[in-house]
Amino acid sequence: MFDVKKFMSAQFVAREEDVPVPDMKDFFGEDKKPVWRVRGLNGQELGVANASAERNRNIEAVLEGIVSAVSAKKAEAVRKLVGAREDVPDDIAKRLEMLVLGSVEPAADIELAIKICRVYPIEFYSITNTINRLTGMGFDTKKKSTSSGKT
Repeated sequence: MFDVKKFMSAQFVAREEDVPVPDMKDFFGEDKKPVWRVRGLNGQELGVANASAERNRNIEAVLEGIVSAVSAKKAEAVRKLVGAREDVPDDIAKRLEMLVLGSVEPAADIELAIKICRVYPIEFYSITNTINRLTGMGFDTKKKSTSSGKT
């Protein structure tokens, strides 16, 4: 039987994981491992990602959303990054949003997400597949400290 009281009183933390991105090593410090730290999304964030796939049938729709969140200058830079192609598959629109929401280190904005998608597509899919997997696993229960205080 499901223990509602226990569930409601539990503390939860998003699951996190490092995704190796060895082909992007030139963009990490010399002494840094080329890894992208990601976390699973919560329900609201997953809804945002799913909604982006539904509403973003073409690049103009994507850019309308970007323009509302950033300056026109930045939106034009994004337009140039994406190139001339007019249509954005729903899966890509969803993954772009997932990359922005699920990136821990480095943090990602839509400009960065689009460029990674364009120039490192395998890494883009690897990162977003990990975010999707972590999201599917749900949050992890936060373990209570077992220390007894001062010694």
